[in-house]
Amino acid sequence: MNDQVLMQAPALPSLLWRAWATRSKRPGRVEALPLARWSMPQVTVQASALAHYRSVCGFEAGHGVPLTYPQLLTFPLVMAYLCSPACPWPAAGTVHLSNRIEQLAALQVGDEVSVELVTGGLRSHEKGQVFDLDLLIRRAGEVVWRGTQSLLRRGVRDPAGLPYISGFDNEVSWVRAFEFEAPVNIGRRYARVSGDFNPMHLSRLSARLFGFQRTIAHGLWTQARALAGLLPARSVQTATLTTEFKSPVMLPAQLAVWQHETSSGLRWEVRDAHAERTHVRALLAL
Repeated sequence: MNDQVLMQAPALPSLLWRAWATRSKRPGRVEALPLARWSMPQVTVQASALAHYRSVCGFEAGHGVPLTYPQLLTFPLVMAYLCSPACPWPAAGTVHLSNRIEQLAALQVGDEVSVELVTGGLRSHEKGQVFDLDLLIRRAGEVVWRGTQSLLRRGVRDPAGLPYISGFDNEVSWVRAFEFEAPVNIGRRYARVSGDFNPMHLSRLSARLFGFQRTIAHGLWTQARALAGLLPARSVQTATLTTEFKSPVMLPAQLAVWQHETSSGLRWEVRDAHAERTHVRALLAL
């Protein structure tokens, strides 16, 4: 087990440089991820950071700490791992394919928590290698939030693991719920909240370096902005959210949320205004 402890989040300039430096890694097959654990033993849920997140993502004060917010607390560990020798592939160009988060108890402003990342399994994909990162947040030693990020490393030939399979089907009757706007500057605004300054989110020019003709929105912003319109107007104590990120949102964009009630929870999708392309697909269980 490779154990790494961070006493504080890495400085942004250092993190960006380290992410850029990983481009020298060459995508290739590995049979299993080396087992590694990264942790931050003391992280505080700060009122100012939470207020900024709620403002950018559309949450109300009554939502408390939204169940998607802890993903920001785990981001420094995810980036530290991706930028380290422990990760076989470059950080740049790695795609967030899907995630599953489970809130076991609501966080509060001022909470002191510990955050942990552990490497997970591998799955094969037609576009490359999928690998999982398991995330835990503890308060007073008790797990209150956990999640799994499934990341796609494009270009890996002969990827290891069983095939990645979508957990969703389209055989449901959808109802258009509401619309929202993704403004042209939302990538820069969310970057300041989340710390994710991936150049594809910042400007048209920098997005072109990654093959996009326009700036693209963060998938986690799109997830959160849609969820803000679907959650009840109160703090949620327990919830599970399973999400797949299907296609990038080119900015600016007018988006629509479609929903369908099932016995398992609320199915929902974010689509373009004309419902021609699905960007995010999710299931929310309260």
